[in-house]
Amino acid sequence: MSSHYHHGDLRSALIEAGMTMARAKGVGTLGIRELARAVGVSPNAAYRHFASLRALVLTVAQEAQHRLSRAILDRMDAVPGEASQAERASARLRAFGLAYIHFAVTEPGWFALTCESQEDPPGPLATEPPPPPPHQILLDTLDAMVEARVMTPQGRVDVEWSCWSTVHGFAMLATAGPLQAMPPDATARLADRVIGTLLKGLQN
Repeated sequence: MSSHYHHGDLRSALIEAGMTMARAKGVGTLGIRELARAVGVSPNAAYRHFASLRALVLTVAQEAQHRLSRAILDRMDAVPGEASQAERASARLRAFGLAYIHFAVTEPGWFALTCESQEDPPGPLATEPPPPPPHQILLDTLDAMVEARVMTPQGRVDVEWSCWSTVHGFAMLATAGPLQAMPPDATARLADRVIGTLLKGLQN
């Protein structure tokens, strides 16, 4: 039943099926038998690529995190290059926060996967270098704000946790808390205001 897969193709197909299932029905629906059925192979064929359900979930969660990172980087890279160094540094941090929240609101199933674990999955390494994780992107963005003299070195100390708490906390409120019934445009406006308040507190 799985003879049409070449080596390695089935693993990718199972990961993609896991992303599709989590997107539509949530993390709790992931199962090796269900994904094997979705791609048209036997459970035994799937188990040759994922020794356990935990290994499968961690691998799919890592793919979700990669997509979150790419969404963040795409929005940050859209910041105009002609802006001053200080304006660009601040705009890139704003873009980080808004992209993170937008991903959470528009892709709640994938966002839930990114929160599943910080543990690296077992299995082969990716053939291409993955994007940096969101937390590393945040660290680099804050360092750039110090270089641009938007923030002092003293103010930079441990400030990533304030930023992370603000951005992730709002994302959770918008996806699983009291803001989840808010219309998308209203959520986007409120997110912009929250990130703006955070930026004001960080600047010299």
